[in-house]
Amino acid sequence: MIEPRLIDTGTARLRVMVEGAGPLVLMIHGYPEGWYSWRHQFAPLVAAGYTAAALDVRGYGGSDRPDAIEFYDMAAMVADVIGVADALQPDAPVILVGHDWGAPIVWYSALTHPARVAAVAGLSVPFTGVPTRPLGDIFRRAFTDRGRFFYQEWFRAPGPAEEEAERDVRGYLRRLYYAISGDAPPGSWPEKPAGATLLDGLVDPDPFPAWLTDGDLDHMVAELERSGFRGPLNRYRNHERDYAWAQAWQGQRIGQPALFIAGTRDPAAFGFGAYSDPLTVMRPHVPLVEGHMLDGCGHWTQEERPAEINRLLLDWLARPPLRL
Repeated sequence: MIEPRLIDTGTARLRVMVEGAGPLVLMIHGYPEGWYSWRHQFAPLVAAGYTAAALDVRGYGGSDRPDAIEFYDMAAMVADVIGVADALQPDAPVILVGHDWGAPIVWYSALTHPARVAAVAGLSVPFTGVPTRPLGDIFRRAFTDRGRFFYQEWFRAPGPAEEEAERDVRGYLRRLYYAISGDAPPGSWPEKPAGATLLDGLVDPDPFPAWLTDGDLDHMVAELERSGFRGPLNRYRNHERDYAWAQAWQGQRIGQPALFIAGTRDPAAFGFGAYSDPLTVMRPHVPLVEGHMLDGCGHWTQEERPAEINRLLLDWLARPPLRL
């Protein structure tokens, strides 16, 4: 049985779902999800002899939801992950797995706390090194300054993005999930002008892809209606703060064994057009990375392709020096 625990990291109380016994595999979700996005990974990990754990990132679900933007910077996110690791497995380093925003969180956890992280896996978002300028500057130059919409610019101003998401949470999730899934036809994540909103041009499919059921949506909608979108969106409002914090590790590499998995139809895996091969960009910064690109898979890797993700993850975990 998956057991909910409330863990106080010293700066936040986080809901963590835990099952099994053995080495800890701690899973970190992205936007706009929760621990539930890892529901397909618990049973295989437990059967293989691991403790499987997935937390609600601060701002989500049953975790603390402070209002101030600065409480959602990368330093706070990494501190939360290490705090949970210390609570669940204090005497040995842990294995981290992250998807979407959870991927940068686990990459930076591994980079900044090498003694606490034995190995690290990221889905969807590669680690391309400590940046030389803030992410906001990069995407504004590539998109906003050219009159093109970019979702993270839409997210940066508090208020409008929350209002759009909270007006109809189910409709918001259906349209966003579909637009960057492997089931959507080309053009479902449309080019649009800088003044657009996230949902402009996104369709609500009928029927919805079978990998996300009505019951799954019921759970996700209930969690997000309870927690709201302020905390989740605040993560996008810390690019300058994240950049300044990360400079202390400029030029350093992630030295642990690493795994990267992404879909060939996931725009996030390619930096929304910034590069054509995420693994080539990643290897100078993560020399021990093993990479897999899932043909036709979209952004929601562990939900769209759970069997493939579980097989690749367990195979990677079983190899030296990670083998139990």
